Amino acid sequence: MEIDTRLGPREVAADKIVHFPRGLAGFEDERDFVLLQIRSESPLLILQSVHKADLGLLVADPYSFLQNYTIVINDAEEKLLCLQGMEDAAVLVTVSIPPGEPENAALHLTGPIVINHKARLGLQIPQNADGPGQVNMHSLKAVDKANDAS
Repeated sequence: MEIDTRLGPREVAADKIVHFPRGLAGFEDERDFVLLQIRSESPLLILQSVHKADLGLLVADPYSFLQNYTIVINDAEEKLLCLQGMEDAAVLVTVSIPPGEPENAALHLTGPIVINHKARLGLQIPQNADGPGQVNMHSLKAVDKANDAS
């Protein structure tokens, strides 16, 4: 199916649509989203509403930047996501880039988005962590996962 997006018209497969039963913070009425790659080499994606072209959130895999980022998911959230374990889940965080200030791009860590790709279900799960609420991306060195595994 073709949808209008922040990046222009895009073809998306129906089996790539992720349903958010509770919507997202500030967009509770919008429930169906798809992840769009901006560029193949970019760690950033757009979580794009299937129904509203102007609703696309910039997101990133936090583990591409932070090795020790942890989130807490309670039993009810695991059940709603139909998770058998965290290996079935992808974790994303929203990213903000102030207009004209790319050096101030920030990862927002207090409202991670957890997606069960097998079940095509997603939830935004607020965290009450003691750590920072956001981290400047340019102050971080991208994690080299190939070297990290050794």
